[in-house]
Amino acid sequence: MEAVVHRVYDAAARVEAVNGRGGDDGIDIKVTHGSRLVIFQLKYYPDGFPTTAHRGRRKSIKESFARAMRSGPQEWVLVVPCVLTPSERAFVHSLADGLPAEVVVWDQTKLDALLAAHADVEASFTRDQLFDAAKVYGQERALLMDGIADVSARVTALGGQVDGLDAHWTTDFARQNDTVVHTLRGKHPRAHEVAPIVITLTGNDPLAPEQAEAVRRSLGYGLDEEVVLPRGVVEKMTITGPQFLAGEQRDVEVRWGPAETALRIEVNADLVFLDGDQVTASYPGTLKHLGRGSTGRSVRMELAGSRMQLLMPDDPEAVASLKFAFSLEGLEPAAALRVLRVHRRVAAGGAFEIRTSEGVLGGGEIPPSPEAVHRESEHLQLFLEDLEVVQRHCEQYFPVPDELTPDERVAMRIARLLVDGHCVVSPFMSRVGITLNGQDSPAVRALLGGEPQAAWLPCEAFAVQVSGRRLELGPVVVFHPEAAVEPDSGDRALATLAAGHGDGTKVSLRPVGGERFRLVLQRSITGSEMTPVPLRLPGFPEPR
Repeated sequence: MEAVVHRVYDAAARVEAVNGRGGDDGIDIKVTHGSRLVIFQLKYYPDGFPTTAHRGRRKSIKESFARAMRSGPQEWVLVVPCVLTPSERAFVHSLADGLPAEVVVWDQTKLDALLAAHADVEASFTRDQLFDAAKVYGQERALLMDGIADVSARVTALGGQVDGLDAHWTTDFARQNDTVVHTLRGKHPRAHEVAPIVITLTGNDPLAPEQAEAVRRSLGYGLDEEVVLPRGVVEKMTITGPQFLAGEQRDVEVRWGPAETALRIEVNADLVFLDGDQVTASYPGTLKHLGRGSTGRSVRMELAGSRMQLLMPDDPEAVASLKFAFSLEGLEPAAALRVLRVHRRVAAGGAFEIRTSEGVLGGGEIPPSPEAVHRESEHLQLFLEDLEVVQRHCEQYFPVPDELTPDERVAMRIARLLVDGHCVVSPFMSRVGITLNGQDSPAVRALLGGEPQAAWLPCEAFAVQVSGRRLELGPVVVFHPEAAVEPDSGDRALATLAAGHGDGTKVSLRPVGGERFRLVLQRSITGSEMTPVPLRLPGFPEPR
């Protein structure tokens, strides 16, 4: 039962068999699965526990259950090698009346099902009986009584039998769980010439576009990717060749990929962009794959944060195909900008080559990408440049955020312009709160009375938030040439000022005409009139 229970629960569970000598506390097997505790009680009652006979068996079950409940299990399992009567089953389930534990019975029907699913468990406990019988017929090795040595001997002998099936071909075989994998192998380098093997795939309908394209890349260019033709696509697979292999298979899934690549080690390479014979840009990378098919060659190359796939036809008049993909995950802005520049080069189109120390591997002409791709790339580059400048100013370096809210994007643009020494209008600052110190004057009363005034409010600390990080920019000045106190707060402030209680009174100040306050770093103040610069942020209206 311990062996069976181990099969029932996955690797996350802890299964413990309890030695009952000295008392088992009602526990024969204990299973801890996360926060759930399951207790098994094993009772060898082949003829059950009826009320008329074996009355003491019900008492024993009840006592075992009571002891097990002290451990607080969520589930209690009674295991008995018999088919329970309705009365016996009702008795077992009545044990949990009023208790939170679930009661489960594993009887003969359940045990038969478990041993059918895990037949090797039973075999492992009966092998000695089979061994005694096998000795009579001289078949000790068939039962692997010498362990792994007998396994090796039998597999070697079986391999010898397989090798005798054909003069030119054999198969290597391996067991993976319940699947036997056969790998075809030529006995000599010319096996495919003197005894060719032809595999023919027949389908009812044309391949779907993505499947046809995968076949073209694999067979036509030798690209190192697996091709999968699922069941239903292939009506039948016919193998012509050695008798032991030849035949027809139906209802099959077909997978193939390159057995090996011509590239034994990773090779340094350069992605070079050209204008005529002149090199306009060059980026280093690593050559990961070289392949050849019936139509041409394939190259796969990795650059920092990006990867490239190139299909080069043998026909010099045909157009090469290049795919470029990039990811900024984990990259700081400076490194991300370099990746983006490669992408923009590819998107712009034009001539390129892949070069190694051995010479030019290939190249071609890339068609330009749609205008929408260029615009998206420009927007991303502007953000990366903004983030790089602000990180350098704050001396806080971190990877490019995966996500950014519109407000964070605007805030980052404002921060970049402030660091560059500009004055900007903040769309987030429609009002500011100020606190009076209790001093009275005509100017203060004019301001509180709603008369617009020039506002100049120094702030010793200013920061922006991006991706959960706070970036301190330093002291700023918040200002506007015409700002007025909101009427309600102004009237209350005048009343408290007249009563001599103005100190600590708060009022709200707004720019006139629905405008927003302006910002400038204190270090950038020149003394002359400061005109705000536009944000020039695509997709966002300019604040005023």
